[in-house]
Amino acid sequence: MAQIAALSPRKTPRQGRSRASVEAILTAATQILEAGGAAALTTNGVADRAGVSIGTLYQYFPNKETILAELIRRQKAQFFEDMAQAVAAAHAMGLREAAATVLHAAILHHARAPVLSRELEKAETQLPLGPDVCAVGAEVDAAMVALLRRFGIAQPEIAARDLSALCRGMVHAALLAEESDLAAIEARLLPAVFGYLRIT
Repeated sequence: MAQIAALSPRKTPRQGRSRASVEAILTAATQILEAGGAAALTTNGVADRAGVSIGTLYQYFPNKETILAELIRRQKAQFFEDMAQAVAAAHAMGLREAAATVLHAAILHHARAPVLSRELEKAETQLPLGPDVCAVGAEVDAAMVALLRRFGIAQPEIAARDLSALCRGMVHAALLAEESDLAAIEARLLPAVFGYLRIT
């Protein structure tokens, strides 16, 4: 398994041209992942599709694992933003609507690019991310605990952990099984979440 230190970009692009090169590299990697999966991803292939030299790619990403880790970080950042917005909105709702809203936000995150989500879910099991990602995730977890506490859910810390594990487990399993109907996954998850929260 790659070490966390090896999964950080070598340097942060400062100038417009450098940022454009990095974006081209990540876009190319995304396209390759969606077309052929992680097995098709090589640094030479990414550089060629991105229209940059392999030397330019290596200035920022020493290996393909680093590219994958950066894509996962970006996906996680979008997920945390989606969830934070949903949890904030849910405070003005009843429990049933709030639960459905937060679950939909989690599913929508994957629905934007289901094939990419599936490939990154697979890669994430092999690529440990840094403490920055974990810290943002902890903020979202705390917001979820506060929401459950507002609704009077017993032991909200445990409930938040259980619900997260339930949703993550079902969604990840479905994606790894190459399911693509996210609406069907959401339809299966909603009764499970309602059941856990004793919503009738």
